[in-house]
Amino acid sequence: MQTGAVSVPPGLAAARQQMAVSLGWHIVLACFGVALPAMIWVMHRRGVRRNDSAALVLAQRWSRVAAVLFAIGAVSGTVLSFEMGLLWPGLMSRFGDVLGLPFAIEGIAFFVEAIFLAIYLYGWNRLPSAVHRATLLPVMAAGVAGSYCVVSVNAWMNAPTGFTMLADGSVTKVRPFQVLFNSVALLHFLHMWIGAFMLVGFLVASIYAAGMLRGRADAHHRLGFLVPFAFASVAAVAQPFVGHITGARLATEQPSKLAAMELNQHATSRAPLLIGGVLVNGQVRWGIEIPVLGSLAATNSLNGVVPGLDDIAEPPRANVVHLAFQTMVGLGSALAGFAVLFWIMRRRRPDVLANRWFLRAAVLAGPAAVVALEAGWITTEVGRQPWIVYGVQRVTDAASRSSGLWVSYAVVLALYLAMTAIAVRVLLSMSRRWRNGAPANLPTPYGPEQAEQ
Repeated sequence: MQTGAVSVPPGLAAARQQMAVSLGWHIVLACFGVALPAMIWVMHRRGVRRNDSAALVLAQRWSRVAAVLFAIGAVSGTVLSFEMGLLWPGLMSRFGDVLGLPFAIEGIAFFVEAIFLAIYLYGWNRLPSAVHRATLLPVMAAGVAGSYCVVSVNAWMNAPTGFTMLADGSVTKVRPFQVLFNSVALLHFLHMWIGAFMLVGFLVASIYAAGMLRGRADAHHRLGFLVPFAFASVAAVAQPFVGHITGARLATEQPSKLAAMELNQHATSRAPLLIGGVLVNGQVRWGIEIPVLGSLAATNSLNGVVPGLDDIAEPPRANVVHLAFQTMVGLGSALAGFAVLFWIMRRRRPDVLANRWFLRAAVLAGPAAVVALEAGWITTEVGRQPWIVYGVQRVTDAASRSSGLWVSYAVVLALYLAMTAIAVRVLLSMSRRWRNGAPANLPTPYGPEQAEQ
């Protein structure tokens, strides 16, 4: 373990900002790569089995959206791969061999996803029903495999294993499968996988809710809302349980992160649960405390001890971690409650989608899911500071010593802004053409005669 003080690299702030922008932007696209193919598969299956032309049209249109997002994601993913070496050479020079296997599998998964997505897009009018729909299965599998590998790397950075470090700091005896299947990888992946379905489900449903608010309450929009909202509902209800299991390990594995999440100044048994609040001059201000629940939530015991920031030699930025964590939990709980409310209302009132107040709330649910996911990543990444590999390598040891990283950051920021503008313009153009009756390359040998408007 490295304990010696090191000088702060001149480009550390720029490297952090650039990585935050790149990861924060790319993670949304990665969620679409994980969740959207499954939604397309369900929609396609419904269209074939029920002879539902609206479902087949939606499946084809969503696949075209997936192709656009995949293309944009390929660019941002390539940028990220270069950033790992350019911004964090200390990490990659020491642990490149350790991380080689998950990154290699992720690269293979990327190409598999691209190939079979292209086959699916090309297969309309050309492949039999069962074969055509089956081409989505490798797309889904590749999305899961690729995202698992990336998340396993991040999980390894929180719980490093699978190598031996010599006295001079060099790494030897790499055990790549221990890295790939480290002790927290599965839980971290499950948390992220469920979060992907929440984000994509609520975001896609919010688009169709906006359309219904503008008077397009046809079968096309209702189906486009219900299928992704169903996926999001299951994910939103499951997420708090997975999140709790994941967080319960922090008391022993990353006490500094737990102390910051709970904004706990001193190690406390039967600690209260703090809602809101910020730390000012060593005192918590403007928070609401609920007795004992802090220990129960963090340790599964009323008498459990929640670590304190005073006991951490180099604590993370506690206010940032705490507010991000509370944002994630607050929005996630609200979305879960909103999903449950919808299905209860729908059981009692089948015309719930005619309720404009509900539709307005559904429109807001999409951006809320994005914010919740980003807040979760902030909690994970900032909560690990000052370590890039927890307990082994500090961020300052891993960062580039270059003084020109602000230029790199400006270029990457301009690139992402341009890609965002291009993606929005392309997707809006596609939507406009579809609303105006542009053909969707249907019929298929097993589908409707004509695409619905």
